[in-house]
Amino acid sequence: MDARSSRGGYIGCVLDRLGHCRIRTIVNAVSLYVEQGVQTFERVHVKAAADLAAAARDGKVDQFIQISGIGSDPQSDSNYIRARGRGEAAVESAFPGSFIVRPSVMTGPDDAFLTTIVRLIRLLPVYPLFGDGGTRLQPVYVADVAEAVSRLIDGRNHKGSSIFEFGGPRIYTYKELLIEIARQLHTNIKLMPVPFAVWNALAGVAELLPAAPITRNQVDLMRHDNVAAIDVPGLKELDIVPRDIDEVIRLIEQRA
Repeated sequence: MDARSSRGGYIGCVLDRLGHCRIRTIVNAVSLYVEQGVQTFERVHVKAAADLAAAARDGKVDQFIQISGIGSDPQSDSNYIRARGRGEAAVESAFPGSFIVRPSVMTGPDDAFLTTIVRLIRLLPVYPLFGDGGTRLQPVYVADVAEAVSRLIDGRNHKGSSIFEFGGPRIYTYKELLIEIARQLHTNIKLMPVPFAVWNALAGVAELLPAAPITRNQVDLMRHDNVAAIDVPGLKELDIVPRDIDEVIRLIEQRA
């Protein structure tokens, strides 16, 4: 089997006797946090995902996997979260039997979440919380998610489910997560609650920058718990033991 990747996706194919690639699997992992011009949430998360799924169906591709996210909801007040939920429905309609994969917040060296927190904890005298820091998170290592997707491609879906939610081994409140990261770094941390209204205002200004450090849609995500549902198959059902953040922090420190 051959694997060919593109930005935000994966194409798996089987080579015939002449060396031609017959596409077997397409993984769509394209995402967007800030709308710019024609690059809207509707265009990227809904229409483009549906178009790709339909093309895969018409091209007789065996499998289609849509990487979405825990909390995706077509009824959400957030344009971003609503588009992710509508994208899932569009893919399922265009490619019956497709897989929907919903990871919790993913971590890894050079990620935009844990790596940023590690850097800021070392830098800031006071660390701002989202609200009171009570939002629950279940960080999952990106390599564990990649391995899970690989096992779905290989047919190791013993439960026969089409929807999976992947979370790490522990659930933290945001405040608990920051305290645990500081402990791993052997440093003290002072935490300061910041209302979500203030975060929204700051993110609105940040979005004017070429590379926004935070967006209003990321703030919206932090308003809601990001924890895998207990009645939806996850890493355990694919025989994967998820790695905790201590291993990821070590990797981040080594990379730094």
